[in-house]
Amino acid sequence: MGVDYSVLFYATFDTIRILAAKFNSQLIKLRISTKRLSMYRNTNFSKLTLLVLSTLFLFTACKRAQNDDNYLASDDDRIGYASDASRIEFANNDVLSLADQAGILYNAEFIRKSTSKCATVAVDTVNTPHTLIIRFGDIDCECADGRLRRGSIIIKYNGSYLDNDQLHTITYNNYYLDGNQLTGWVKATRIDTTVTGDWFYRVQVNDSLNMSPDPLKSQYIVWSGNLMRKWVGGDKTNDRADDYFSVSGVATLTRPNGHVFNFNIATPLQFATSCNFAQSGVVNVTGFTGNRILNYGNGTCDNAAQLNIGVNIYQLTLEK
Repeated sequence: MGVDYSVLFYATFDTIRILAAKFNSQLIKLRISTKRLSMYRNTNFSKLTLLVLSTLFLFTACKRAQNDDNYLASDDDRIGYASDASRIEFANNDVLSLADQAGILYNAEFIRKSTSKCATVAVDTVNTPHTLIIRFGDIDCECADGRLRRGSIIIKYNGSYLDNDQLHTITYNNYYLDGNQLTGWVKATRIDTTVTGDWFYRVQVNDSLNMSPDPLKSQYIVWSGNLMRKWVGGDKTNDRADDYFSVSGVATLTRPNGHVFNFNIATPLQFATSCNFAQSGVVNVTGFTGNRILNYGNGTCDNAAQLNIGVNIYQLTLEK
């Protein structure tokens, strides 16, 4: 039987066309899959790249911050030294104010409350050096300013208490202010004030304030330096409630955690006997791991302060 080659030809051609169509379809699918794979790879690569770069950035930033002169490792140190300096310098001013009150009047009339006799003043002008002692007793004595004190403040001097260029050396015997023990010494020399009318004092200070009432968990703030103290208001009355002072100079603060800060007072600090905080003043602070500027405000009695580190400004809330 003969073969019809035309039929065979068309059959073969149709088969080839079908196979080609299927091949082309698979090729298109392959291209789409490849494209999707490429897009998937690119998308995930981008995400992975972003993740790696972000991690590197954060790591680098952290390393840079830790190596930066302005970095502070402890959150407590961000405001702690500002509060500590305010606390202990207030305590020093308070002691000097009490000493002047007792040295001028030789009694505790304006130190203690009118309804209480728990604060007394004793003076020995026979022996040299002379001794002035302010005693508050062994238990807390609520004073005219509402603060609680116990123990004694001891002042040694020669001549008359009010003499110009007279050195007053102040020490403490188990003395506490509002539950915090003050130890060490203050040496204050009154300077001739006949020109300005204000009382000036050259002050050397080396004392400690224990912020913990538990003797087994002492938290000492150590304050040492050379300061200039000016009695700028309230010196014309016997009432300590209207007294305020300005303080300038340099001092070193050692915090309970052992970190040391150097204070260079650029604009005098202002303290009032009626306010728990430094009311104003600007301090250049160095030491530990940074340089910064501390601003205690504009004279208002509040617990607000401002910290400048480089171009950054931080608002601080001082602790009493």
